[in-house]
Amino acid sequence: MIPRRLFLIGASSLLLPACSSELLGPPEAGAIYPVNPSFPAGSGAKVGWALAIARPEVAGGLDNDRIALHQAGGTLDFYAKATYPAPLPALIQQALLDGFEASGRIDAVAPEHATQHADYSILTDVKDFSAHYSQQDGIPTITVSITAKLSASRGRVIVSSLAVSKTGTASSNSTGAVVQAMQQALGAAVSDIVTWALAAPMPKTPAAATDLTPLDSAQQLLRDSNRGLGR
Repeated sequence: MIPRRLFLIGASSLLLPACSSELLGPPEAGAIYPVNPSFPAGSGAKVGWALAIARPEVAGGLDNDRIALHQAGGTLDFYAKATYPAPLPALIQQALLDGFEASGRIDAVAPEHATQHADYSILTDVKDFSAHYSQQDGIPTITVSITAKLSASRGRVIVSSLAVSKTGTASSNSTGAVVQAMQQALGAAVSDIVTWALAAPMPKTPAAATDLTPLDSAQQLLRDSNRGLGR
């Protein structure tokens, strides 16, 4: 007679292979949808100040790489097996950087973590970046809402603020169509933010607060950014 203890061990080992693929290892890979808005070349005089772009703050539930949607009842959900290539704050920070660089009106602009010298910082708060369904399996609308604040780096005084909200409709009820509409809405929002921010005047430099002129500060920002890329 087989001892009861050995019989139970043998039976459990027979069950393990049948469910190990579901319990062990990484989940099934899904599609990755990039968000890379394109920006036309800008026009106008260059600014003489340096800008740091802070990591955006995002609304609850959006600080990840999932593609968000709101069901007809208002609940937050995500598209299955679909992600962005990076968390949403990083995507929006990169879009802002691309927008400022494409304008051709500012030579010294970099992510905040890449520099310690800037005249202004731009702070953004993402209120919404998702698809909205009015009915199940319908064609969703897209909303991208961002509040931007321009802060003088010396003293961290808020100089100006802007609220931007862009909407659109996906061409179909598919993840690809939704992300395409989000990309267009983000591009339009960033363009508004760039135009608004570049209208800011030359920041005031308190006497004896620093020996750097705005041009020196801009050049220092470029050097800091290049060193960060080198590392």
